Order: sequence, then structure tokens, then C-alpha cells
Amino acid sequence: MTDIHDVPLKGGGFDFRVRVYPADTPNGTLLVWLHGGAFMFGTLEMPEADQVGRRLSAAGITVVSVDYTLAPLDALTALGPPDPDAGLPSPELMRAEMEAAGPRARFPVAGLQIVAAFDWAVDNARAYGADPGRVALGGASAGANLSAGAAMRLRDRGTTVPALLALVYPSLHDGILPPNEETAELLRNIPPARLFTPQSRAAINRNYLPDGDDPHGYAFAGGHDLAGLPRVLIVNAELDSLRPSGEAFAAELAAASVDVRVVRERDAVHGYLNEIGHPAAEHTLMLLEAAVAEI
Repeated sequence: MTDIHDVPLKGGGFDFRVRVYPADTPNGTLLVWLHGGAFMFGTLEMPEADQVGRRLSAAGITVVSVDYTLAPLDALTALGPPDPDAGLPSPELMRAEMEAAGPRARFPVAGLQIVAAFDWAVDNARAYGADPGRVALGGASAGANLSAGAAMRLRDRGTTVPALLALVYPSLHDGILPPNEETAELLRNIPPARLFTPQSRAAINRNYLPDGDDPHGYAFAGGHDLAGLPRVLIVNAELDSLRPSGEAFAAELAAASVDVRVVRERDAVHGYLNEIGHPAAEHTLMLLEAAVAEI
């Protein structure tokens, strides 16, 4: 089991899979990792998933990348046209490609699958040279949100919990939090297509959780009881309208006596882990490597 390989699993009533990146020289740790994509899209092949798996496994960390069931595409049009400089396909082409990707489901399916993937990783850690007590959980963007929700479920279950929660440019509250003056000034010069608006974020969130009913924080952990979570690393993109959520969540964690480190990647926009070689991506990969290696 030294080569990259897929493992079929079942969770939330749906089949899904994980892709395992075995560590070249295991250091005893494992990271369960989730890509982003507004809950609606994203694949195991996107750099935000594959780059993390390849780079961290080369550094001694086995990575289990989760191909969770995506939400329906009903909120796609609310995102507006893509940034013309980002090289993304049109919304129509994206919809056609994503509709061919397989079954879709809303909350709580993805979150239940992440718990199942985490349990599988703990049960199989030793086969990859990892300690079952040194299994971390994390993700980027929507994947960070899903990671936090799964950590809440695992905490409430009262059995095995992650040794670390790693959240990269996360959105952890149900809606856009207002920026402070400094952040608002920085965002004025960012192309609108590179930012989430209150309207687009609301459409994404209601597509994922239609009724907004989230008493336990399993859909949006922000604003809920965070006591008892493992230590947390939060890495925010400076030029990101979601940054206030990551910063507020860090404050909520500290108030709940949870150890937290929060880092701002300067001059970076949301989604930078999808840009191979981006300075912020390189620095974030180093942060993830160091944080997981320390557990």
C-alpha cells in the first residue's frame, strides 16, 4: 500500500471514496483532507486536493483525501460569471460537467461521510505507518467548513476525535460577516468575480442547508459551543470576503479555551491552494506540514 490508491466507502446513505496518499517515509501522522467548491463542486484531481496529498505525503504525512457527495447545483447561477482571468469554464459548462459527476445530496450527507472517512482512517492508520491517536482533520473553503462540522459531531459522539483541526480560508458562519475598515479597504480593489457577496453566500448556504436549522453547529460551527474541540490551525487569505468568518471563529475558539493559531496569508485571494507554486500556497503547505507533524 505504498502507491496512491482509492478506497470505496459508504456514509450518509451514499457510496463515496477516499484517495490515500501513503507517506514516503511515515512520521506517524495522518491527515484526512477535504477540498472546497461551495459544497457543489470540486474533485480529487483539483490542486486543492491533489497538491496537498502529494506534497504532505512526500513530507512523511499520509493523506486521506475525501471525495464526498456534493450538493445540488441550484446555487450555481448565484455565483455569477467566473473571473475571466481565472481560466475557469462558463457556468453552463460547469453545470454540464458537474451534472454528469453522479448523485448529489444536501446536508447532512457530506458531513456524515467525513465522520465515516475519519473513522476509517483511524482504524487503518497503522497500515500506513501512522498512530491512530495522531490523525488530523482539515480542509479548504467549504472543505474547512465540513471539517469543523465533522469535528463537532465527533466531539459530541464522545469517542475518537481529531488530534488537530486545520482550516484553510474557511467560511464557518451561516452568512458573510461584515468586514472591519481595514479589510473593507483591502477588498475594494479585488475584482467582484473573485469575492463572495452576501447574496452569493446566502444562495450557497441555503443550497446546502435549505431551512437554515443548525442547532448543533454541524453545518456551520461558528457561533456555537466550541468547547472540547481539538487544537486548531486557521489560515485565512488576506484578500477574501470570507476572512472575517475565520477571524471570528478563532476568537470564539479562544473564548472556549481551545488552543488556536490563526495566520493571514498576505496578498492572497480565496482559493490560492489551486495555484501550483503560489507563494501563499507554498507557505500554507509548510504550515500544514509543521502543524500535523507536531501532533
